[in-house]
Amino acid sequence: MNTTTAATQAKVTVATIRTWCRIGAVAAAKVAGKWVIDTASLACRIEIGARRKARKAQQVALTIETMTAIGGRRWQKNGMDRVYLNAFETVPGLELDHYKSGSISGAWLDDEKVSNAEGGRLATAVDKVYFDAADGKVHIKWGWGTPRSLDRDEIATRIFAALRTAVAAL
Repeated sequence: MNTTTAATQAKVTVATIRTWCRIGAVAAAKVAGKWVIDTASLACRIEIGARRKARKAQQVALTIETMTAIGGRRWQKNGMDRVYLNAFETVPGLELDHYKSGSISGAWLDDEKVSNAEGGRLATAVDKVYFDAADGKVHIKWGWGTPRSLDRDEIATRIFAALRTAVAAL
C-alpha cells in the first residue's frame, strides 16, 4: 500500500508514515521513488500505537517543556520567551529529491507528483514555526513562497496536526 492509504489507515500524517518507513518501524521498500508498505507490518505498528495511547489517556499540554521535548530550541531575549520548532518548517506531506547541485529534481505532495517549481514554492512557504510562552500559542511566520496547491490555512492545519501528533507521542 502507498503512504497516503497507510496514513489514513493508521490515522497519522503521511510524513509520519514516511518516517516509520525510513527508520524501519514498518516494513517498506521504495519502488520507483515511492514507499510501498507491508500491510501486516503496518497493522502491527498501529496496534503498538493503540496500546501506547491507552496507557497515555491524559492530554499533554503545549508548554515550553513539551515543545523542547519534541526538538524545539528555546530562545529568550528582551522579555520574549519562545521555542523555535525548526523540524516543523516544512509542509507535512512534501517530499523533495535534489540534484547534487541542490536544485529540485522531483517533488511530491501526499505521494502525488507536483512540478519542481511548486515543490520549491511549498518548501519556502513557511519561514519559522515557534511557540510563544507569553500567549501559550504556536505561531507561523510565512516565507516568500506562495504555493498554488495549498493555501496558508491548509498548510497551518497540517503543521498544527503534526505538532499535536508529536506532543501526544511523548
